[in-house]
Amino acid sequence: MPKIKPALFRPTPANLTRLANQLRRGGIVGVPAETVYGLAANALDATACARIFKAKGRPANDPLIVHLARAADIGNVALTNPAAERLAEAFWPGPLTLVLPKKPCVPDLVTSGRNTVAVRVPAHPVFRRLIKACGFPLAAPSANPFGYISPTCAAHVRDSLGNTELRAILDGGDCTIGVESTILDLSDPAHPRLLRPGGLALEKIESVLQQKVLGPKKSGKLTLGSSAPAPGMLPQHYSPHTPVRLHPALSLKNIQRIPANEAIVLLLRPRQKTLLTPNVFWLSEAGQLASIARNLFGQLRQLDQGAWLKIHVELPTSNEGLAPAIRDRLTRAAAKV
Repeated sequence: MPKIKPALFRPTPANLTRLANQLRRGGIVGVPAETVYGLAANALDATACARIFKAKGRPANDPLIVHLARAADIGNVALTNPAAERLAEAFWPGPLTLVLPKKPCVPDLVTSGRNTVAVRVPAHPVFRRLIKACGFPLAAPSANPFGYISPTCAAHVRDSLGNTELRAILDGGDCTIGVESTILDLSDPAHPRLLRPGGLALEKIESVLQQKVLGPKKSGKLTLGSSAPAPGMLPQHYSPHTPVRLHPALSLKNIQRIPANEAIVLLLRPRQKTLLTPNVFWLSEAGQLASIARNLFGQLRQLDQGAWLKIHVELPTSNEGLAPAIRDRLTRAAAKV
């Protein structure tokens, strides 16, 4: 049965009204964000959110992030605290998700049965305009089949979810960050805990909180059968169909040993002309972390559509800025479960 391609809608006032009405009726819509494209539904409507899980093939133990139009709306869905309010003032709108105790209005399906909810205010102005037009928060995980490479443009969403009930995508252009939001657990504000590195650097969060942030709990690996405290925490995620092999660094000698039918992805453009071969690609002209993050998922998708037998990717060695998020996405993309 041929795929039915969803329609792309420019962010005109008429289209925003049309898509808001579709969401109000319990539908799902592809939406742009500064991080990655999302698949949105009314966050307060369990039946609507169930359509997200069905379209993505997402297990019910993987919670959704609730997106708000403005920071002042956080009290409608979660119990806040001074630490959360300081971070919201500093970084919202932006790529920071806070996990807080939830209000009863948030369906258990959205939180995977947990008593906490993940919330953020997206920086993409088109997304916020749509939330405002709806008049209710939107739950929106990445708009792709569960576990596959996240989408960073409207065409990725259309190609990935064309055989589902998704019929409309709000086209807000390419994502400017390219990796998902940083997720911070503030359900115990005295002990903030990083659940997922992302588009906001951890050092910036610690600077505002004036304290160190704990890492994820070492309570064993999360599996498909256990409930996740936040999205994107399964050991295998963001994965192309083509096997991925990671390298701490790729020297000239290492690259020359890789067969021509296997793709090589470097962090920056190689200086040696001998490396400018058809199977060598790069994520940045000069190795800037922002460019690497922005181009990462798009490059993996492009290579996954080719006939490569394997994708070799260089890992960033830094522990600052976006490097932990890039390393996290690549580590999960390469995991074998």
